[in-house]
Amino acid sequence: MKKVGIFGSEYQADKQLVIKRLFEKLASLEAEVFVDRDFYLFLTDALNYEPPVSGILTSDEFDLDVALSLGGDGTFLRTAARVNKQDIPILGINTGRLGFLADISPEDDIEDTLDELFKNYYKTEERTLLRLHTEDRVFHGYNYALNEIAILKRDTSSMVTIHTALNGEYLTSYQADGLVISTPTGSTAYSMSVNGPIIIPQSKNLVLSPVAPHSLNVRPLVIPDSFTITLGVESRNKYFLIALDGRSEIFPTGIQLRVSKADYTTKVIKRYNHTFYQTLREKLMWGADTRRNARTVSASCFRSTLRTSWRAGNAVRSGMPR
Repeated sequence: MKKVGIFGSEYQADKQLVIKRLFEKLASLEAEVFVDRDFYLFLTDALNYEPPVSGILTSDEFDLDVALSLGGDGTFLRTAARVNKQDIPILGINTGRLGFLADISPEDDIEDTLDELFKNYYKTEERTLLRLHTEDRVFHGYNYALNEIAILKRDTSSMVTIHTALNGEYLTSYQADGLVISTPTGSTAYSMSVNGPIIIPQSKNLVLSPVAPHSLNVRPLVIPDSFTITLGVESRNKYFLIALDGRSEIFPTGIQLRVSKADYTTKVIKRYNHTFYQTLREKLMWGADTRRNARTVSASCFRSTLRTSWRAGNAVRSGMPR
């Protein structure tokens, strides 16, 4: 019998049937089910659904065999933060949008995936995390990131200058709206949106991607994940933003930051028939011939326009109201 913890998004009232299917399948597998307190309150209060559970998870320490993340990639990141260093593998069930981390489709895969999970027929991938160290002031809460650590300007202020060194050797001073330091896992997240490269999860690298740099010659840089990155920030309004997987705080300039690889990894459960390359093809539509769909849509719109024009012309000629 497996102890299963469920962590979910509180913004998925339209996924009620999927949630019920998940609990029903776990019950049929005779699992011990423990639910995160906030998600449990959402189920009982917002959805008026009281699932069969063995307990409620109220603290950050728990004894589980597996953690299920029910939502999108943001929910997966929050689940990873809750699991922290407890070495519990996480399975992501995607009820959100894109889903690189939460890549199990609820429409088709829930029952089959859980059957494989309880037969121990799955693989785990160890994902690198980043650790943020701040001098003189502490980043409140969880100071690790599975996707990225971003140094950003505040609101509509002018760009910031980010003095950057690698292993103590000066690299450059980025003049930009910010700098994204990404793991291979995060290379398909914020880093990709600022033209950073996609890196397969098994790569032992990090990516430094500037956000809207002042000079177009400044490009993303791939470095070994064994490097320590030292940062110093200058800003006209004396403050800047630090974001770890979306959890952000405002810091004053003059503080030295250090970013390095964490001393532990996050374990991600993957099905044997799911690969990273398959995810890229499905999520980013690699290899899909979008021209065919575009031609079909264009032809359909053209025929519809012709029919409307023809009817309008007939109505005018016959004196009928259009």
